[in-house]
This record gives sequence, structure tokens and C-alpha cells, in this order.
Amino acid sequence: MSLMGGTVAPKPVCYTNATVKFFYESSGKNISDTWRTQDYIVVGLGLTVCVFIILANILVITAIFINRRFHYPIYFLLGNLAAADLFAGIAYLHLMFHTGPWTQRLTRYQWFLRQGLIDTSLTASVINLMAIALERHQTIFTMQLHSKMTNRRVFLLILSIWLVATLMGLVPTLGWNCVCNLARCSKMAPLYSRDYLVFWAVLNLVSFTIMVVVYTRIFIYVRHKSQRMSQHTTQSRHKETVESLMRTVFVILSCFVICWTPGLVLLLLDGVNCGIIVLKFEKYFLVLAEFNSLMNPIIYSYRDQDMRRTFKRILCCLCPRAGHKGPHAGVRFNTLDQERRRQELEDSWIACKLSCASSS
Repeated sequence: MSLMGGTVAPKPVCYTNATVKFFYESSGKNISDTWRTQDYIVVGLGLTVCVFIILANILVITAIFINRRFHYPIYFLLGNLAAADLFAGIAYLHLMFHTGPWTQRLTRYQWFLRQGLIDTSLTASVINLMAIALERHQTIFTMQLHSKMTNRRVFLLILSIWLVATLMGLVPTLGWNCVCNLARCSKMAPLYSRDYLVFWAVLNLVSFTIMVVVYTRIFIYVRHKSQRMSQHTTQSRHKETVESLMRTVFVILSCFVICWTPGLVLLLLDGVNCGIIVLKFEKYFLVLAEFNSLMNPIIYSYRDQDMRRTFKRILCCLCPRAGHKGPHAGVRFNTLDQERRRQELEDSWIACKLSCASSS
């Protein structure tokens, strides 16, 4: 059709009424019609991991809430990171009930919800780690242990993190998809535009790089500054506390980058139309990303002694029968150091019982 000597481009066709199965078939990604053994294994393993993720991160959030030693900006942000991991556990739990043969029964908006929940959890984690980087940069370069940010500013920051994360999760639903451009559909997420996958992957990989550079600079500064500090007892304890907290945060970041980078690289490859490769590794990298949400509570338990004690206190309150005769009634302590540890354990157990009694 011509108009004034020119050619009018054909109007793009929008498949707004097409099924999810139609988009999967168009992109070349297969949906199984029946449940196979591997589907049962994937869903069963996924549900188990999701339950552990949800329970473990609820434990972290509860520990930060009840222990006044954690009522500082850095721990509030770590608690928000646990909330992002908890949200990720819920998102993966939702995915497990809407995957495999169930996928073809989803409406378009149900599919976008399934993917948007995962995108939101990742965005919340990335922005939260960036906020922790800024908080640590502000405090570490003055060799302070905690930031002077008010609780109000911290909670406004946390609210902003979730607003931005929710908006990023809604972007494909709001229009950046391939419903009206079938040729640009990706293979891993057949309703997502490949352009969006490139944007999403590059944005997060750049964010990872910036965070690694910032944390590495802070870590080098802390090590250099610590070597020049006085050996006075107060300064030495302060230095050890700062270094311990910094190492914990650095380990958290490292695990996050290790678990999520392969999946983001896979999204980038899908975005540049390397679809045959990505489908072979998609599920493995998704499982790796899922396990990251379970790693942080384990890191806290291993790295932070106060957090570990608070975990024991919470579990003690949940299982009151476990300690009627004391936490270590049948154990003998032969050295002064062991006797001191025994006394600390008994004091912690008594405090746990008093706390449980007062709460009931």
C-alpha cells in the first residue's frame, strides 16, 4: 500500500488472545503434556528447598527483630536482604506449582506474575546489596562500626528498594514484551522480548561489577587501616568487630554473585539469540540461583556469633521440652575455658527460659 509515493509498513500483529502454549511453540521451547519422572524430581526438590528458604529467612528476620544488638542500619538492611530471600522462596514456591505440564494452563497474566515475582526478588536483593555497600562505605572509611542514619531514613530506604523492585518486576507486564513482535521472543522466557533480557542481564551484571569493586576497595582499606591501628584493647576489639562484619558482608556478596552470574549470562546469551545453548543449562542455573536464598542464613550462623546465639534462643523457645535438664547436663568440662563456656551456655539457656516464660 502506498501513500504520497511512500510505503506504509504493515501494522504489527498483537497476539493478545494467544495461549501461553502458542508462545512456547513459536519460540521452540517444549512444554511437556504429561508428568515425567524428572518433572516430579524437579518439583519435589524445589518444594523442599523452598520450605527451607522460607523457614530459615523467617528465623533471620525474627532474630534481628528480637535482639536489640541488631537494631542498627547495617542489620536492618541485612534483615531486608533476608526479606528479599524470603520473597524469593515464596516466588520459587509459586513457580513450582505453575511449572511443567501446568505451564500450558496459565493465562498470559498468570505467566507474567510467575516471572515477575522472581524478577522482583532479584531486583530487591541487588538494590539491597548496593544499599549495604553505600552504608559500609560511609562507616568503614571513618572506622565506625555502625552508621548514624536514623531509623526513619533506613525504613524509607527499605521502602524505596521494594518500590523500585516491584516496578522492575512489572516492566514486562506493562508492555516490554514480545506479544506484538513474535520474532523478538526469547527461548528461556517465551513471552519476554530478547531486548528486555539483554537490558535486564547487562543492568544486573554491571551492578554486580560495581558492588565487587566497591566491596574490594573497602576490604583493602580496612586491612590497611587495621595494620596501623594501636594495639590498645578497646581499639583492637573494635577493629576485630569491624573486620568480622565486613567479612560476613563480603561472603554474602560473593555467594550472591557466584549463584546469580551464570543465570544472568545465560539470559544475555538468550537475548543475543543463542537459544540452543541456553535451554540445555536453564534448569541447572535456576536451581543454583534458588540455593543462594538459602545460603545467607547459613553464612550468618557460621560468621556471626551473636546471630548464632539468637538462633539458638529462638529454637529453644520453640522446643521447650528439649532442655528441661539443662542444655549440657551430661557433659563435663575439665578446663577453665570449657568451664567458662559452660557457664555462658547455661546463662544463655536460663535467659531463653525466662524469655519464653515472659512471652507466655
